[in-house]
Order: sequence, then C-alpha cells, then structure tokens
Amino acid sequence: MRPSSRNLILDAAIRVTEREGITGLTLESAAEEAGVTKGGLMYHFRTRDELLLAIQRHLTAAWEEMLAAELGKPLDEATARETIEAYARVGTRDGASKADLAFMIESVTQPELATVWEEMMARWSPLPRSTDPGEIDLLLARLAADGWWMFRATSGFDLPAPIEKALRERLLALTAPGTSDTDADAADGTDTAGG
Repeated sequence: MRPSSRNLILDAAIRVTEREGITGLTLESAAEEAGVTKGGLMYHFRTRDELLLAIQRHLTAAWEEMLAAELGKPLDEATARETIEAYARVGTRDGASKADLAFMIESVTQPELATVWEEMMARWSPLPRSTDPGEIDLLLARLAADGWWMFRATSGFDLPAPIEKALRERLLALTAPGTSDTDADAADGTDTAGG
C-alpha cells in the first residue's frame, strides 16, 4: 500500500526537524524534503500551525501504536501498572527521537499542541491519585523512562549494553505486579488506565 501524500509530508517534516531543529521547519523545507510543491503541501496544511498540530497527532499515533503492541491487549482492559510498564518498556527500548522532544517542547507554550500529548499521557501513564508507595513507584517509572529517552535524544552517545540492561531491569522493577494498589483496582472494576 502506497503511503498517502499527507503522511509523506509529515514524515518529511519530522526529518527536517531531526536535522535542523524546530526553527528550521517551514512549509518550504517540509515540501522540499517531501518532494512536493509548496502548493501540494498547502493542500493538506494551509499554515505552519496546522502542520505542527498534524505532526503532534502523527507522532502520538506512532507512540500509541508501539505502546498498544507492547501492551498486547486493549487499553481499556489494562491496569495503570500494565500501561506504565508498557510505556517504560517502549521508552527505554525505542525512546523518543530528537524530533519528538522538539515537538513536545514546542507544545509547552501552545495549549492546542500540548493537549495532544497530554491526552495520550493520561491514557498511558495516569498520574497517581494518592501518595501510596506503589502509585509513586509507577510515577517514578514513567519519569525515569522519560529521562532515559531525553538522555538518549540529547547526549549523543549510547550507554554500554550491560549498563542499559541493568538500568532497564531496575526501572521495570518499579512496575512489578504487587507493588501498586492499582492492581487491586483492576480486580474491583475500577478503571485506572482510561483517564
């Protein structure tokens, strides 16, 4: 199946951002990278803001696909522990790219862009509802996974494999079954992952 022009443009815009940063992303640079005319790009995205919003949705959709594959069951059937474990596994294995990081930072000052990421995070990594140590461990796992991919996106080097393995094991121990009361919520029918 041939990818749509819209998705080709979005992927091209992400490549431009990887290479030149968010300030290097213009309608012209995205069109050139995608091999389309500016008019062809503007058929799909009339303004840079429209392009940025579409990229945010494109990136979060890709993250959600990876997370769903890692989870291995429907999101609405998962506990918070299971969703955060999937998030930690994907975050420490695949991680975010420099473009993901650039678009997340760009969204901080633009509520419409921020909402896209916030909604995804609410589904996959809900914030604790209490100070229960198990719930705090889940938040620590999320923050550690976020820190891991930020380190990888900004440091320019990889950790040695044995250290990476040890870190991953330690981080995932925070999401181990029985460490959180959120597992009990799943047993009593309370939805902790759905937001």
